[in-house]
Amino acid sequence: MAWSNKFNTLLLTTGNKSEMAAGYCTLYGDMCGAIAPIGDLYKTEVYTLARHLNALADGAGRPAPIPAPILDKAPSAELRLDQKDQDSLPEYELLDAILKNYIEENRTSTEIQSLGFEAEVVDKVLGMTARAEYKRRQAAPVIKVSKRAFGVGRRLPLARHIHETES
Repeated sequence: MAWSNKFNTLLLTTGNKSEMAAGYCTLYGDMCGAIAPIGDLYKTEVYTLARHLNALADGAGRPAPIPAPILDKAPSAELRLDQKDQDSLPEYELLDAILKNYIEENRTSTEIQSLGFEAEVVDKVLGMTARAEYKRRQAAPVIKVSKRAFGVGRRLPLARHIHETES
């Protein structure tokens, strides 16, 4: 924020849809910014995009814009030594699949479970998503690329009974 103010630049927030959905972000921390350019991309989509950009650069004989160690290391909020996102979240492939069914397809916990996902994991993910609504209300606007982006395509009441996890 200080850099943005000093140089009169636009501050971008780095959160993605998976992190925003699960509440795996910090208000007034990594959520600060004027716009969230990857806020409507799931974590797995961010990695796919990064690899695509690196491939384009390689094909043009330029250095990769995203260094390989960034893509190779396990995702981490880096709030403590040796912390990994998967210490408290499902693997991103699983998390994103559940979130897509819930957010994009508007499926209930029971419907998602019927697709083969474990009930305990589905209910955990949906519960985290419901509890993080207050953070998303304060988030920077996202660039909408999906059919249901947070802020413009999906808004739920802050004070509500979390009925989505009831079977």
